Amino acid sequence: MFKKSLLLLLPAAGLFAQDAAPSPGGGLTQTLIMIGIALVFFYFILWRPEQKRRKASEQMRSSLKKGDRVTAMGIVGKVDKIQEQTVILKMVDGAKIEMLKAAITDVQPSAEEPTVES
Repeated sequence: MFKKSLLLLLPAAGLFAQDAAPSPGGGLTQTLIMIGIALVFFYFILWRPEQKRRKASEQMRSSLKKGDRVTAMGIVGKVDKIQEQTVILKMVDGAKIEMLKAAITDVQPSAEEPTVES
């Protein structure tokens, strides 16, 4: 009796084992979907904001004009002369230094002197 019931269960166990095995094509599809999701995630979280920040910095540097107060690597000065790749800054004591435009991190437009009416 015990052998007979065991023989009846063996074919059913084989069916369940076949159903539990993953299909070979499904693993590749899932991997490609996950890679696609990761690429979309990296684009919106890393690449796109960096492109926007870089474009804003480039526009800031290209809109420099004489008299603007700039910060470059911790050095603060006023723009005295603008060249193609560099900017000459005038320091507080009157000294002038030449800096690369790419090193400029902050630009504060020159404030026009308000006229005092008497």
